[in-house]
Amino acid sequence: MKRSTERILTTHVGSLVRTPEIIEAMMCRELGKPVDPEKYEATLNRDVAEVVRQQADVGLDAIDDGEFGKVGFMPYVTERLSGLQALPLPPPEDPDSPARALYPEPERYSDFYRGYAAQETTQWLPDTPSRPSYHGSMAFAAIGCTGPIEYRPGQLKRDLGNLKQALEGVAVQDVFVPVAAPSTIEMAPNLHYSSQEEYLFGLAEALSVEYHMIADAGFIVQVDDPILSMQRQMSFAGKSLAEYKKWAQVRVEALNSALEGIPEDRVRYHMCFGSQNIPHTIDPPLKDIIDVVLQVNAQAYLLESANPRHEYEWQLWRDVDFPDGKILIPGVVSHCTNVVEHPELVALRLSNFASLIGRENVIGGTDCGFSQFWNLIRVPPEIQWAKLGALVEGARLASTRLWN
Repeated sequence: MKRSTERILTTHVGSLVRTPEIIEAMMCRELGKPVDPEKYEATLNRDVAEVVRQQADVGLDAIDDGEFGKVGFMPYVTERLSGLQALPLPPPEDPDSPARALYPEPERYSDFYRGYAAQETTQWLPDTPSRPSYHGSMAFAAIGCTGPIEYRPGQLKRDLGNLKQALEGVAVQDVFVPVAAPSTIEMAPNLHYSSQEEYLFGLAEALSVEYHMIADAGFIVQVDDPILSMQRQMSFAGKSLAEYKKWAQVRVEALNSALEGIPEDRVRYHMCFGSQNIPHTIDPPLKDIIDVVLQVNAQAYLLESANPRHEYEWQLWRDVDFPDGKILIPGVVSHCTNVVEHPELVALRLSNFASLIGRENVIGGTDCGFSQFWNLIRVPPEIQWAKLGALVEGARLASTRLWN
């Protein structure tokens, strides 16, 4: 993995807004309409090549395929792991509905959530008996484990092939491929394994196949794990920090078992506090969980830092020793607001981190992906590219100052 030895490098978290053609094909699949497989595969191959070129043209140093071949950062596993299938999704008013956990403090912010739900549901699709729709951020709740988990590599081979072909003639520093963490997939209810821990480590064993295939193809593995932090407010609200950290520790152990054999410098770990543009007033402080995060066997850590609820946390590194040989990729532009950050603000944010952990240990990034699901677009594509351009320009400004 390249470091910022001569200037501040830039990257992003992974998902980019898919093209209209890909969105249309995925919409047809959701609605049970026929999709020409040959036409879809040709479209996917073409559009991956284009998004790779766009990332290089905007000046990003570490890029990916935009996750164009996935329906979402988590539900893609239903097409790659046997034993998972769609389940009915409880309505939002149901006490067991994931909406009540993902959108916390509903009484305090009731008016806001009514408007916010209406905004997000414009991108949802109606449920069908055969396939409940993936409802935005609540996609994991529409999946359940009903049999033994095994990895099916077909789609990954396709995506890796498209990415390799797209990179021909494109000059970038690094290429990464996002994947889901075992703890994130574990949110799909276990209806098969005798215990939750058996289920968790069964997922880790199957996902290890995916992780190793990516590393063996010469790409960096990026593990996405928003659930590690979100569980503090979801399942451990009102419980002690010690109880939560005991749970989190086992999830990190499962992830590390899946990464075993992959060199640390081929792994990035992304943890955020949920991609929703909501108040975030009961997110756990990073200081409460950073010791657990740093136990993940990765060289680089992508942490949400542009979110105004968490931006102050760059100061954490005054009290926490940054481990030798590691890289921090703080989000210095947001993924879920339409305000395009000024490059000077990006430079300031990067300089703050560099002043505490060293310029060579910092790479500029985004808080989260711009489209975690094909039908959940956080910002319009033109704003997405403007934000990434501001990221690159801000890193250039910071580099000029830091290296002078």
